[in-house]
Amino acid sequence: MSLDRRDVLRFGATAAAAATVPLGLGEPASAAPRGPSGAGDHARIVAAYRELQVGVGRPSLRRDRAVAALDKVALAYDAAMDVTGDQLWADLPTGPGSTYFPTMYYRLRTIAVDWATPGSALSGRPGLPERLVTALTTLYRTQYNEGTPEMGNWYSYEIGVPYWLLQIVVALGDHLPAADRERVLRPVLRFVADPNHRTNTPGLVETGANRADKALITVVSGALAQDPARVAAGLAAVTDVAGHGAADLTRRSTEGDGYRTDGSFIQHEVVPYPGHYGLVLLSAIAALTHVTAATGTQLPPPVREMFEAAVTEVYAPFLFAGSMMEPVRGRMLSRQGETGHDAGHQFIAAVVLLARTAAEPARSRLASLAARWIDEGTWAPYLDVADLGRYSGGLQPVGVPEVEFAERLTSAPRAVTAAAVREHRVFPQMDRMVHTTPGWSASLGTGSRRICRYESINGMNLHGWYTGDGVLYTFLPGRQGHYSDAYWPTVDATLLPGTTEKDATPPTLLPDPPRTTTAYAGGVRFDDAHGAHGLDFVSQDGTLSARKSWFFTPDAVICLGAAITDASGAPVRTAIENRNLGERGAARLLVDGRPDRALPGTPVAVPDARWLHLEGTAGYVLLDGPRRQPLTLLREDRTGSWLGIDTGANTHGTAERYTRRYQKIVLDHGVRPAAASYAYAVLPGASADRTRRACGRWHVLANTEKVQSARLDGQLTAASFFTAGGVERVRVSGAAAMMWGRTAHGWTFALSDPTQTQDTVRVTVEGAGHRVRHADPSVTVVATHPRLVVDIEVAGSFGGTHTFTTA
Repeated sequence: MSLDRRDVLRFGATAAAAATVPLGLGEPASAAPRGPSGAGDHARIVAAYRELQVGVGRPSLRRDRAVAALDKVALAYDAAMDVTGDQLWADLPTGPGSTYFPTMYYRLRTIAVDWATPGSALSGRPGLPERLVTALTTLYRTQYNEGTPEMGNWYSYEIGVPYWLLQIVVALGDHLPAADRERVLRPVLRFVADPNHRTNTPGLVETGANRADKALITVVSGALAQDPARVAAGLAAVTDVAGHGAADLTRRSTEGDGYRTDGSFIQHEVVPYPGHYGLVLLSAIAALTHVTAATGTQLPPPVREMFEAAVTEVYAPFLFAGSMMEPVRGRMLSRQGETGHDAGHQFIAAVVLLARTAAEPARSRLASLAARWIDEGTWAPYLDVADLGRYSGGLQPVGVPEVEFAERLTSAPRAVTAAAVREHRVFPQMDRMVHTTPGWSASLGTGSRRICRYESINGMNLHGWYTGDGVLYTFLPGRQGHYSDAYWPTVDATLLPGTTEKDATPPTLLPDPPRTTTAYAGGVRFDDAHGAHGLDFVSQDGTLSARKSWFFTPDAVICLGAAITDASGAPVRTAIENRNLGERGAARLLVDGRPDRALPGTPVAVPDARWLHLEGTAGYVLLDGPRRQPLTLLREDRTGSWLGIDTGANTHGTAERYTRRYQKIVLDHGVRPAAASYAYAVLPGASADRTRRACGRWHVLANTEKVQSARLDGQLTAASFFTAGGVERVRVSGAAAMMWGRTAHGWTFALSDPTQTQDTVRVTVEGAGHRVRHADPSVTVVATHPRLVVDIEVAGSFGGTHTFTTA
């Protein structure tokens, strides 16, 4: 992957010096160590892994606060721990296959790490190491040993608990007698016997994040066990030497888990996951590079460089003000200890760790990026560690080591980074996109035959019914905490912005991530500032259908809906907005310039509004003209708990009740609509005056079941063709997302196949005088007179954009 001008502008001057690393398909780069590891290498690996738990003791005020935050949790866990019997904590039952035993190890890990951290509250406590050894021995005897059968979630036995156990062992160091260390390591060696395969499912090859986790566990446990072959096997698993590269973590593919050729990241075959499993993979690789640095078993430079390059290609587009965007976080939306900011922090921590071992110029590039992202996040500052008690053993929180590493890395002089600029990225292989402007950003959550509507397993994401039905997420610099501030426990998840749904009992959550019955989901990139995206929507029960489009511009998103039809008998509505205003939000709502004075909790019907403005959030312009649908406005306080959306044994949130105020703006389509439609524009961050002046600015050219199109600014037209059809002077032979308009180089046309099912799409442009002066290799000119006809080969492009320019 090479960095282009947009990378330099968006990610800073140092990006220009990034190593050019190809991430395409090809032979795997061997990750075999240069030679057998010895006792010296093993000791360095163990010491480095201990650093990742307790840090290096670099003093600072922020480190002191991080230690205090760890103390608060560790002291409580230690005070509640009873090592005189088999049940260490009164609220965590013991027994074979206990679903609570991962939490037991997590709590013990927290105590052990606090004890091993210099200057902590437990660091000088007499007798604590002996208590920890006793507790560890009890857990080995009662919960997790080499004879334990896997019961329940395989992950707990093969990844989750091995991590916590290894961290306990390295934290205790010499305070854990050699015989005890050898004994408690036995289950790790058994349950992670081969990092390439699932232990409880012989023949199942590990992929993506799971493979990366097992590679790191294998290397660290191998070093602890003084087993050179095991260390080598962990390193070789990164590029799947045993499988001849089939599950190589550096490989870009067009199927399966892991990195895709367009920068997407998939886990569980159908779930977009750069914001969780992708982070887990990157974090494991960063840790692996750290623990093997300066040893004979480190990853080869080309392999490390591939992951360093993925930072900007895969992950950074979805980072906003230190927070990871919601559409790429899957079921983890419901975890109290894994908000978008927590996920963003884990990404930054991984980048910092990668930078520590990177060669120049990548080191300076990554350090500069990390510094910028840390500076941007003001709602939940990366370096201000607090509230660690909400973590239950899922995502690794930022702690003492992460603060120390970041402060040291970013304290050195670095290149000045540029302000955010416009960027439009499409990730068709995971049905996702990102639109970034200097003032706001946006992304869509959609699903198709290829990508699931939602994922809800292991008691998580219990309100995830509609998160893949066309949710329009908008992100504002002045409202950085919107999605992290108890949003998912309190929002009315049946009315997510951008979705068209029934006012009825939500569908049953399915354990197998459900996909839709339609293929059209995706879009086209015209330039840095414009894109068009469409969705052929069908509800999970099949009764409601609609055609939906979003056209992105530098200051607005044009939203069209058509062919809205439902036979269920329930009222159907489209949510224009459902904004979290905070605990007692008082943001003013204007309707055609007049304040909405409705009492909280009282819905108000508005029959014929032209524009609305929500203070501090956005403006909204209705584009239907005389056919405008009636609106319902409602400001309401909503209360919920994290436990209400996540009941997983080891991930669940607390029962604490949170109340947040929301502003709803809803279009009503009535009961049993047939071919209903809507058209509106969202102007994120706009003032009331700018919203008012936007009325009449955009012209809807078509809004039917066949085509949705609008004329935007500057002679630019956007269209979603769901079938063959035409708009203005342009016709297409099949389904397509398309934009065209005059540029400095002539008339430019951009097209993609959102269905990813066609071989060729023919484009006909009426009018004489068209001469193709530039075209992608996929474009073939068929005729130039009396009209321009081109064939675009879309087969094999997996929804990618194709362009041609005429004189």
